[in-house]
Amino acid sequence: MDDAIAQMQTLTGALPYLKRYDDQIIVVKYGGHAMCEEESALRFGRDIALLEQVGVSPVVVHGGGPQINAMLSRLGVKSTFVQGLRVTDQQMVEVVEMVLAGTVNKQVAEAITRAGALAVGISGKDGGLIRARKATRTIKDPGSNIERVLDLGLVGEPESVDTRVLRLLIGADIIPVIAPVGVGADGQTYNINADTVAGAVAGALLAERMLMLTDVPGVMDADKNFISEMTVAEARAGIAAGWIAGGMIPKVETCIYAVEQGVRGAVILDGRVPHAVLRELFTDRGAGTLIKP
Repeated sequence: MDDAIAQMQTLTGALPYLKRYDDQIIVVKYGGHAMCEEESALRFGRDIALLEQVGVSPVVVHGGGPQINAMLSRLGVKSTFVQGLRVTDQQMVEVVEMVLAGTVNKQVAEAITRAGALAVGISGKDGGLIRARKATRTIKDPGSNIERVLDLGLVGEPESVDTRVLRLLIGADIIPVIAPVGVGADGQTYNINADTVAGAVAGALLAERMLMLTDVPGVMDADKNFISEMTVAEARAGIAAGWIAGGMIPKVETCIYAVEQGVRGAVILDGRVPHAVLRELFTDRGAGTLIKP
């Protein structure tokens, strides 16, 4: 009886949130080492399927860094990273596309479909979804203080997102699962950071939420205390002050971009925690750091 009462309390507590997110688009960036653990991957698939079954319209953008590393290792190809981005030549971009748009993409879509929803794997090249351009990064020489441009090869960034294919799938109650590769105006394939793709897709769809699943609980303040909620202005101040640093900077900047494009809120949360997506959307406390206007 106690278990039954607890279950009923959980359901009634979630009801206001079920109403809030009914028919709303939620973009979920899925990546990290949780993708490599079978039970975690299956649990993620069940959670995304549940969202669709209760009236939410999820869109999944996935990464696949560990899987790419494994394939490159098998092929004897070494990777070089600059500011967290994999320097990509023509040989490597073919491997990246094979792994992301092939094996990983279909595994994620299959896990969701196995859980009872319909999911279709696509890449940013399908239907002209993501028009990409070459990404550039600069680095400042500590001695001369002179900036120089880094050549990352075939690393790209979204120039535009054509949402027609996504809206057709969403309208048919099919969950799009997007691999983060795009194509340039000249037909060149580009490897794009999955976080960046998620932010661009969420902004183009004017999503209600963007959930960025990572390997950390969220954003910490200067004293290493967890922050449950912050505004865009507070996030920018944290970057300027230096207590938002390292790999958290591009994640926070992606959230800021998405919010400024019209997303109602972007959340950084720990994808290793069971049911993190459901906890964030359907409970009072949430599960990560919400960045809002």
